[in-house]
Amino acid sequence: MARYDYRCPTCAVTFEVERPMSMADAPTTCPDGHPGAIKLFPVFAATGLAAQPSQGGCCGGGCCS
Repeated sequence: MARYDYRCPTCAVTFEVERPMSMADAPTTCPDGHPGAIKLFPVFAATGLAAQPSQGGCCGGGCCS
């Protein structure tokens, strides 16, 4: 079972539905019973990535005062 986020266009509530992946695009209703909820795209955050210092050039190679 996978969890999907949906948003109701009628009452603007965002909610989660657990269902099989094969039913990911099936219509659903919001907890208040409004039909036509819209499936939201998942947002993933990347963490633990360190910025790499630039190699050479102005402000990366020590030429700025």
